[in-house]
Amino acid sequence: MEPEQTFFDYLRSFSETTSPLDFVLVYDHLDRFFYGALVTLELTFLALCLGGLLAIPMAIARAYKTPLLNPAIWSFTYLFRGTPLLVQVYLFYYGLGQFEAVRESFLWEPVLSSPWWCVLIAFVLNSCAYTTEFLRGAIETTPAGEIEASKACGMSPLTRMRLIVLPSAFRRALPAYSNEVIFTLHGSAIASLVTLQDLLGVGRWLNGRYYLAYEGFVTAMVFYMMIVFVITRLFAYAEKRYLGHLRPRETEAEPVLVAQT
Repeated sequence: MEPEQTFFDYLRSFSETTSPLDFVLVYDHLDRFFYGALVTLELTFLALCLGGLLAIPMAIARAYKTPLLNPAIWSFTYLFRGTPLLVQVYLFYYGLGQFEAVRESFLWEPVLSSPWWCVLIAFVLNSCAYTTEFLRGAIETTPAGEIEASKACGMSPLTRMRLIVLPSAFRRALPAYSNEVIFTLHGSAIASLVTLQDLLGVGRWLNGRYYLAYEGFVTAMVFYMMIVFVITRLFAYAEKRYLGHLRPRETEAEPVLVAQT
């Protein structure tokens, strides 16, 4: 006498034979996808933070046309904005190891021989280049009235930059920076090409391990969409709070008086 099948047995049989997506198999490996999401968020967060810190002084130097620094920073931003991120990752991961001086340096073993560090360095420099340029534009378009008011208050150039120019530029750069955050998140999928198990890497592993066509990719896509939804909601809240004063306010139409004849 055959043992009676449980509901979970029926569910697994339906998932494997009838359902277009083997959702039970995906559920069995959700822990790997959460680990991949953690790697993706870790790379994205560190790249944005470190790239942003590097971009602030570079954007100031670009906005104020600092001699010597301005052309050098322009060349840097042009290089990293003008080449694909995948090429940059390959150059750091595969290219640096071709030089004997690099392999014999003290940075080789702990940093440059690790795919995680190579990917992070490429992401940081790429994010820094893009952030530098849109932050430079925000600094250059600071309203002249704010600058004149700070001068009238007797603020030094450093104090004016710290209290007036940069806070105003950060607020107005929020919409552009939200796009940079999403682009960096999507670009982090490149990490799977150099052996890192990020979200896309876990999806590729699942498909290869069980000879699947799309289950791993669909699951990774759902994770990316959930992360992007959270990011867009956070930036929408930030824009509403810090840019609300720049939105046009609706005024009630004044009643029109008709002259009596």
